[in-house]
Amino acid sequence: MKRARTAFPILVLAASGHLCIGQGIFTATGPTTVPHIGHTATLLADGRVLIAGGSTPEGPAAAELYDPTTGTFRRTGSMTTNRGGHTATLLADGRVLIAGGAWSPPYSELASAELYDPATETFTPTGAMLEARSGHVAALLPNGKVLVAGGVDIAGAEIASAEIYDPVTGTFSPTADMHPSCYGENTAILLAGGSVFIGGCGTSDLYDSTTGTFDTTGGWELADYFPFDIWPDAQALLTNGQVLVTGGDPNEYIGSSRFAAVYVPDTGRFRATGSMSGAREAHTATTLPDGTALISGGSSNSGQTTSAAELYDPAIGGFVPAGSMITGRAYHTATLLNSGQVLIAGGYADGQGFPANQSISLTSAELYIPPVLVAAPVLFSLSSGGQGQGAIWHGVTGKVASPSAPAVAGEILSMYTSGLGNGNMIPPQVAVGGHLAETQYFGDAPGYPGYSQVNFRVPDGITPGSAVPVRLIYLGRSSNEVTIAVN
Repeated sequence: MKRARTAFPILVLAASGHLCIGQGIFTATGPTTVPHIGHTATLLADGRVLIAGGSTPEGPAAAELYDPTTGTFRRTGSMTTNRGGHTATLLADGRVLIAGGAWSPPYSELASAELYDPATETFTPTGAMLEARSGHVAALLPNGKVLVAGGVDIAGAEIASAEIYDPVTGTFSPTADMHPSCYGENTAILLAGGSVFIGGCGTSDLYDSTTGTFDTTGGWELADYFPFDIWPDAQALLTNGQVLVTGGDPNEYIGSSRFAAVYVPDTGRFRATGSMSGAREAHTATTLPDGTALISGGSSNSGQTTSAAELYDPAIGGFVPAGSMITGRAYHTATLLNSGQVLIAGGYADGQGFPANQSISLTSAELYIPPVLVAAPVLFSLSSGGQGQGAIWHGVTGKVASPSAPAVAGEILSMYTSGLGNGNMIPPQVAVGGHLAETQYFGDAPGYPGYSQVNFRVPDGITPGSAVPVRLIYLGRSSNEVTIAVN
């Protein structure tokens, strides 16, 4: 992305801190109100975390909220349908799309979908998917729609179909099928260039939302490094724009592994990297703001859950210790919070396999605290409180987009922000009036070391007003909300 020369108002910004890599610590928080396995964890725009579904004693419609300011969980509205193995996607307007999954009675894949509204803490049905599926993947696209792809159908067979959810109409529509995929815990990852990466094994796919088509990419070609095909269990988009793939089950026979590799979008190939310190599957990989990725928990070849954690450091192409969790667990969730800490919740312990019986499912939760905390992005306002009229200006005139000089659809606006870091390759997303804007440029703010400038195009479809909300999303974390005027 290139930045056009723009005028901008003078802002007084403080210098940012220096990042370093260290071990970090784990500390207890929570617990959850009921155990969860096969659940989802979604960071909401206000910084709370929605834990939804999975196997619980009260039924897989149970949902709860984690409040990082109090370190406690509490129940919220229940989902309209029992489900586990579903997806949960934060939309540009702050709602969460819950799609698919499966549960009993009778155990069967679901086509139904629902929306969670954090303002009312309620779930409501939305349009059904075209095909029932569980164990699938989902990703928010640059146009604000959601790609849902793959998984298994009601017969338990893997499916290649994909579809698109439109939040404006509340309906799903078909898109091209994926190529035959490998079995594994895949993730749909929005790359810096705007395409969606799905896979991490012998055949991976790239989805182009502008053409609505999939194309194959990757392929291991790493026989000298690892003599088996591999089905990695955890993937993470690194801040350098590459995808880390880790662990999993080689050839679906051996169990867990120490395997790690990175997918390089510029070449469309995987390359080997250092191995993890221990074999694991059913673990998590969470990108941290300093560019490292936290690998936590999982189970070993013997089925025993592990408390071990480690950090992948792209600078050395290998892993370093990150301490041990308080509780060994697998099939848990790990969510980067606005504070820079990571919430680890649920799963099962003691290696009884999945699905686990309720006697060993976990209510415990804990926080990983890295040596240096990097908070979520901050948008600046004309007041000192980070609320109200934003310090967001017209790219051509430099005037603030206020009621006296409102913005219009298609226009380029500029703003400064903190929290993006230096040299990161992942574009931030900008939500304006509940719609995703097109990010034109992001990079160092001239004259303000440690801060970034973001240029974005005002999207179509915004309801005009003098106080249209704007927030910035980076690494899944939302900034504070400010406003602009839009005609």
